[in-house]
Amino acid sequence: MLSENVFYLACYSAAFLISFTCLIYTLLQKRTDKLQNKVYIMMLVIVTLNTVSVSMSALVKPYLAESSACRLLSHIGYYTYFLFHTALCPTFFLYVECVAGVRHTRMRCFLSSLIFIVTEIAVILNPFFHWVYYYDTNYVFTRNWAENGIYIAAAIYFILAMARLLFSWKAVNAKRRFALLYFFVIVLVGVGIQFINIKIKAELFAEALALMGVMLAVEAEDDLVNVDTGFYNRKALKMDVNGYIVNNIEFEIICIKVTNVDIIQKVTGSVNVDILAEILSDYFQTIVPRYYIYQTNPETFVMTLMDKGTEDGETVARRISERFDKAWDCGMVDIMLNAVVMYVKVPSELNNTMDLFYMADGVAPSDDGGKVLTGKDLEYIIRRGEIENAIIRGIEQNSFEVYYQPTYHLDGLKIYGAEALIRLNDSVMGMLYPDEFIPVAEHVGMVSAIDDFVLKQVCAFLESGIPRKCGMNCINVNLSVVECLQPGFVKHICKIVEGYKIEKSWIDFEITESVAASDYAMLSEVVKSLKSYGFKFAMDDYGTGYSNMQSIFSIDFDVVKIDKSILWGAGKNQLGKIILGNSVRMIRQMGKKILVEGVETQEQVDMLRELYVDYLQGYYFSKPIPKNDFIEYLVSG
Repeated sequence: MLSENVFYLACYSAAFLISFTCLIYTLLQKRTDKLQNKVYIMMLVIVTLNTVSVSMSALVKPYLAESSACRLLSHIGYYTYFLFHTALCPTFFLYVECVAGVRHTRMRCFLSSLIFIVTEIAVILNPFFHWVYYYDTNYVFTRNWAENGIYIAAAIYFILAMARLLFSWKAVNAKRRFALLYFFVIVLVGVGIQFINIKIKAELFAEALALMGVMLAVEAEDDLVNVDTGFYNRKALKMDVNGYIVNNIEFEIICIKVTNVDIIQKVTGSVNVDILAEILSDYFQTIVPRYYIYQTNPETFVMTLMDKGTEDGETVARRISERFDKAWDCGMVDIMLNAVVMYVKVPSELNNTMDLFYMADGVAPSDDGGKVLTGKDLEYIIRRGEIENAIIRGIEQNSFEVYYQPTYHLDGLKIYGAEALIRLNDSVMGMLYPDEFIPVAEHVGMVSAIDDFVLKQVCAFLESGIPRKCGMNCINVNLSVVECLQPGFVKHICKIVEGYKIEKSWIDFEITESVAASDYAMLSEVVKSLKSYGFKFAMDDYGTGYSNMQSIFSIDFDVVKIDKSILWGAGKNQLGKIILGNSVRMIRQMGKKILVEGVETQEQVDMLRELYVDYLQGYYFSKPIPKNDFIEYLVSG
């Protein structure tokens, strides 16, 4: 008997050490404020107390016949064991629902706890009616009929937990699913072993072991929390919002984008990006609890409003926006922070995490006098999301197409070349133009694939010999400056072109002037390198930016393309003619060739002939057309 009790105590001690260690570790991590955390701690407490209860009963078991005190301790041990252990499976069911993102109303909690209440009443009344267990005349512990009911209730909660996990499968990430399935399997194995052989006390040990697995995979939030700021990160936001959406939970989101975060470095001299979170943290936590605040990047914060209070979400958003009209304490000084506040309802206005991250990561709209952006103000987010999907489809389904718009010598109006222009004929959204999808492609890192597609199509067209036969001198290809500044760009371009039997001088790369102004030195080196291989370069859209002179002087362009707005302005008044004339003379004095865009009338051709520009482009000659149509155009011309 003594050796048997020693074996029992060894099993119970192992279970105690595991569950108690997990409990202490969880408390030390200080992640105890969410309902999910509280329920997990409750399960650890139940298992820990159970190990103490059954250990006490095992210790006094050899002395029951001879000591009334030992019999009392044994009674207390088994009574507290059943009192707490009966709650473990219902608590686990509640925990699975928390992990799956299910919201718990009072009525839902009451209905789901009815079976538990019945079994707990049976345990509470056991000293009077002995429904669950009793001691026979020889002081032997004997199980009664109600214990079977407790096991049946536990099985029901286990089945409900499994059903909830399966129903919310997409709401739970792979690691958490594995951890919960691990809990199911380990506990069932432990219960099965103990059911087959009552002398092998495996149930509590299996429960403690399973809870340790849950702690490591679910409760440990190192990958979900910014350690320095304490806010949840974008991974946590995606996981939580996805869970709410899968479970059809209505809630609201407020997104705050600070637009002048660089002021902190200017004021404090520190490059620590977490200072912003420290400044805003206390205020944000007066709005919602910490676990509803996410920091998706250094200057962007997202709040989820889960509980309807006296204020609706839009009112809260306006209050936050108004707070940014006041100074913020930044140590020894106060600073003014500018912020764009966006408010959206889920799922009525936003029903997927992709659109949420478009809102969080996209370029902040201009600050509109403290106005909260909501509803139609945020339609551009959905549009951007649809465009990104169209770009992905375009790459997968090969639905991009290169159009060509001819350019002409002013002298004799002979064909000079053409500009290659990308189009996206999407199966869902229809025809999309580059001014809309190229910025999105640049933002999400897909512009390189588009630029490569255009360049390869142009190279193949040049290799066919048709442009040369038709008297063309070059084809202009637009380059994304974002890609130009990437390491290895020059070698990448040369490798593509050298795969075709063409002269590099036939390709004239275009860079938009307003974009080129962003980094003259680095871009100038890229242009210089590519020109050394024989490529030519043109500045596109001259006249639309603010650093024209610096762009032209810093980068060795061969051709400057004057934007159509300057040409059209010249047709409206004398001031417009002066601007156009001065622009042409200045560029001519720099030794650059001049191409004017937007030519649509004979009057414009005559006016440009008087200014002695070099090349013309516009609807007067042709709009951009597909390659086959362009070939017919060249042949017939």
